[in-house]
Amino acid sequence: MDIVIPKVSCPNPTAVLRSAGYGYSVDPVTQEASWMVRLTSGLYPRFHLYVEEKGDNVRFRLHLDQKKASYGGNHAHNAEYDGKLVAHEITRIESWIRAGNR
Repeated sequence: MDIVIPKVSCPNPTAVLRSAGYGYSVDPVTQEASWMVRLTSGLYPRFHLYVEEKGDNVRFRLHLDQKKASYGGNHAHNAEYDGKLVAHEITRIESWIRAGNR
């Protein structure tokens, strides 16, 4: 699930995500930066978020990783890109964005 926020409403996505409990991560293979928050004490399930700043907007791309890829050499995994949990988490992130602008 994606949301696009005007940069003026979210000038510091890093501060927002840290406040919301997300940790920064860089994939050792692809070198792609992302943010994650675990739902249990294990690595999975977890919310996994990519942030892109383009022009006057910030785009948040969120999905829920249910488990690690079950076979080597592939990036496929069991993930949810929409649904109640993902929608609720997007709403939670939006509330952190609003809180940061008060």
